[in-house]
Amino acid sequence: MTIYHIARLPDWQDALKIGEYRVSTAGLSLTQVGFIHASAADQVAPTAERFYKDEEGGLCVLVIDDAAVRRAGTEIVTENVGGELFPHIYGPLRTAWVSEVRPAAFTSDGRFLW
Repeated sequence: MTIYHIARLPDWQDALKIGEYRVSTAGLSLTQVGFIHASAADQVAPTAERFYKDEEGGLCVLVIDDAAVRRAGTEIVTENVGGELFPHIYGPLRTAWVSEVRPAAFTSDGRFLW
């Protein structure tokens, strides 16, 4: 299964320098939260529209090979958040587990395209 994570471009660029990504969600680290938020494909746009609409630094969507994450021993747990199930990655995300980085942006009417 493929899972997705909305990332700030500067955070992803920093991750590429060290080989791993340690951001949980907008403005919060893996250390602060304990896991990295992820989404199914149909959850990406609504999540971005709710939490990232005021982001000015540029965004991208990380396409994550969850099988590679699990093979490496990092746990992915699907958890209920507000009545909806979301995958959470319990550990740093190695950049090698990201199969694609998709550009993302908001349209003038506030829709998130990726």
